[in-house]
Amino acid sequence: MTATTTDRGEAPGWVNAFMHEIDTLEFATAFATNLDQNTEMIFGTARVHGVEAIKDFFVQIDAPLTTTHEVIETWTVGDVLILRGEATIAKKTEPDNLVRAPFTHIFYLDQSDEAAPRVRCLHITAGPVETSALL
Repeated sequence: MTATTTDRGEAPGWVNAFMHEIDTLEFATAFATNLDQNTEMIFGTARVHGVEAIKDFFVQIDAPLTTTHEVIETWTVGDVLILRGEATIAKKTEPDNLVRAPFTHIFYLDQSDEAAPRVRCLHITAGPVETSALL
C-alpha cells in the first residue's frame, strides 16, 4: 500500500472546514457532512460516540479558549487519513498568553463518497502542552 502526502496548507478541503468548525465552535457543514451518529472519537482517555456528543465535547473543552489549528501535513493510506499540525491556544481571559500544542489526528474513513468521506473513527492526540498556562 502506498501513502500519499500533502504539504502545509494542502489538506483536503473538508479537513480544513472541520478544523475551522472546532476553532469557532460553530458546527455546520463539515460536522454534518463528515460525522454521524455512528462516529466514534477517542481523545486521550475519553471515548465519545455520535456527532452531537462530539460537538458537546469540543464545546466543553474549548469554550474557555481561543484556538487556531494549523494542519502542517497529511498522509493518506487506503481509508486512513493522518494529519499532523499545531494548535495555538490561549485562554479567552488571557489572549496574549499563547501556548502551542502539536497534535495528530487519525481519521478512519468510509470513502464511498470521495468528495465527502464519512469519519467512522477519529483518534486525537494533543501535546505535550504547558497545561499550567491553560488551567
